[in-house]
Amino acid sequence: MKQCISIKNFQMKFGDKTVIKDLSFDVYRGEIFGLLGSNGSGKTTTIRTLLNLLPKTSGELLIDGQPYHPSSKIKVGYLPEERGLYKKETVIDTFVYFGRLKGVKNPKAWALKYLKKVGIEDKANEKTEKLSTGQQQKVQLGITIMDDPDLLILDEPTKGFDPVNRKLLMDIIDQLHQKGTAIIMITHYMDEVERLCDRAILLKDGVAHAYGKISDIRKQFNNQTLDEIFVQVYGGNL
Repeated sequence: MKQCISIKNFQMKFGDKTVIKDLSFDVYRGEIFGLLGSNGSGKTTTIRTLLNLLPKTSGELLIDGQPYHPSSKIKVGYLPEERGLYKKETVIDTFVYFGRLKGVKNPKAWALKYLKKVGIEDKANEKTEKLSTGQQQKVQLGITIMDDPDLLILDEPTKGFDPVNRKLLMDIIDQLHQKGTAIIMITHYMDEVERLCDRAILLKDGVAHAYGKISDIRKQFNNQTLDEIFVQVYGGNL
């Protein structure tokens, strides 16, 4: 399979503190890849450095064979854990604004179809500040995927969702996967990893403790479930 992401011998220091230690892994085109770890394990630092939001200390981080730049041919959608919307704008105006920035044809029509799909079509003319946290999250996911990215990076996409909405969002992610989108999932929900991810890496203190197919990771830990593996590696502290 062709690589979408290649990270080799990545090291990151903040002052005298090393937070990523000689990290190497690949993500292939068309797969769903789990980037897993406890808080402070280096997940967000890795993603931000991959997207050139942070300068690396050393190593190689490539997307589609080259360092990432917004002008790169590959389209990247990134949903960070720290959410942010223009609170005083309506939902539909927010979609239209970002859709035009992304070059989406008829972003209003796309947005109305998406809002109906996720069950908040009645909120189209509401200001985003009036939405619940979960509704805002649906809006931000829609903005992230509306230009059909080749690579989608999702940091805790279903955090705070009830089971019904978690399933809805996972179904959307699965549909994108079926279209060939490469997806990185950062999540603490192991059932999402079991259901969606082809492969994964487990980070702890900037070091990979397991990497490969989900079945191979489980074999490495005597066929324990992923929940049991997480308790063993992280002591249950996510």
